[in-house]
Amino acid sequence: MGRSGSGSGTGTGTTKDAQALFQSLRSAYVATPNNLKIIDLYIVFAIVTAIIQVVYMAVVGSFPFNSFLSGVLSCVGTAVLAVSLRIQVNKDNKEFKVTRPLEIPSIYLQNALLLTLCSAI
Repeated sequence: MGRSGSGSGTGTGTTKDAQALFQSLRSAYVATPNNLKIIDLYIVFAIVTAIIQVVYMAVVGSFPFNSFLSGVLSCVGTAVLAVSLRIQVNKDNKEFKVTRPLEIPSIYLQNALLLTLCSAI
């Protein structure tokens, strides 16, 4: 009874807070270097591919379940490896100090190759 007027005020406050949050995230992401944006795009592609596979399995069925499982886990593993690459390539990150800069991509490529070979088995 007395709560009908109080709900509308919190809705607009939440909307303003969400808009302020998205605006601050957008302004912070503009300052992100292009190489990190490319890695972010690759991560989004891997996750979207996994979601498409899950939706396809839900609609059509999961007859070759091992193929579905291999495809989804390969996409998720690729995304995890790309997140690790993004963390290591980020110059603002002080935790990963690598003496040789060429070591980071070579480790990523070795792990991606290993993931690909293991998911094919």
